Amino acid sequence: MTLRLVLVGFGNVARRFVELLPGLAPRFLDESGFECRVVGIATRRHGCVLASERLDPVAAAAHVAAGGALSDLDGTRACGDVFSLIDVAAREAPQGALVVVETTTLDVVSGEPAVSHVRAGLAAGAHVITANKGPVACAYHALRAEALRAGRCFFFEGAVLDGIPVFNLVRETLPAVEITSFRGIVNSTTHHILTQMESGRTFDEALVDMQRAGIAEADPSLDVEGWDAAAKVAALSNVLLGGRLTPRAVERQGIVGVSRERVLDARDRGLRLRLVASGWKEDGLVRGRVALEELSATDPLAHLGPEGNALALETDLAGGILIEERLGGLTQTAYALVSDLVAVARRTSAER
Repeated sequence: MTLRLVLVGFGNVARRFVELLPGLAPRFLDESGFECRVVGIATRRHGCVLASERLDPVAAAAHVAAGGALSDLDGTRACGDVFSLIDVAAREAPQGALVVVETTTLDVVSGEPAVSHVRAGLAAGAHVITANKGPVACAYHALRAEALRAGRCFFFEGAVLDGIPVFNLVRETLPAVEITSFRGIVNSTTHHILTQMESGRTFDEALVDMQRAGIAEADPSLDVEGWDAAAKVAALSNVLLGGRLTPRAVERQGIVGVSRERVLDARDRGLRLRLVASGWKEDGLVRGRVALEELSATDPLAHLGPEGNALALETDLAGGILIEERLGGLTQTAYALVSDLVAVARRTSAER
């Protein structure tokens, strides 16, 4: 069987994802017994197109990078918008063979338009995989219920820690285990800035360094104000702890205004100032927080390299589990989509 992919969003993550697919195709086939091909692409700026059989997404990426429109591509037809594209693709695909790959940018308050994209895919009978934190942080329980009713997968490994398994790890390898709390360092930009400040850089100097290296965005506000970490706390809390948080419900502190002197003072006292994301259960409620903490030398989060992230899980039966990502980035996030695609194929194969 062939899985047909519709890409909703065609930015850096989606383009890296389709670059990985040809090289991984033999492994994917051996792993799952399925082939996959891209049949549609939906973008905000370059249009929405659908192919009857397949399109070359690598050539499409080069075309739009050169300023072209997707409608110029041979063998494709234009669709009015992303929702029309999903509906038409679903009608033309065999049952259970369509996968919507959602990678639009994060709206930290509402999770839109990603939430609506996921909902449209599930309603049309497609599986949905996403690297966007918004749907999990803002509407996880509703979307999970819709996926169950539709008998389709809704996976989102790339939402936290790039391609390092967190959600898959718990779902597939920790049956009957209750996660009681978590804490971690989950935002690369803020972690990198704080580690650079320990070397004597100011906040502004470290931020410029991160932007030049492509680690920080031109507008870094979501990172340095703690919103990205808050969205990840909401996502982790909702999935792992059964919470019903949104990013706005997470107690949030960023690193704006942190002085070099404060960072160096902590270092001189044998401590490391870090932006720590955490979630826990208290009096029957799930709570989340993003806050600056001074970590002792015995804290495993204190020993991350400047490009690392980590998440520590506390469980009732398996004890403490530490997941560390030593180097994250575009390829790792794109790989998370590949791992979710394999999970879709495995589940589909098991149900045939």
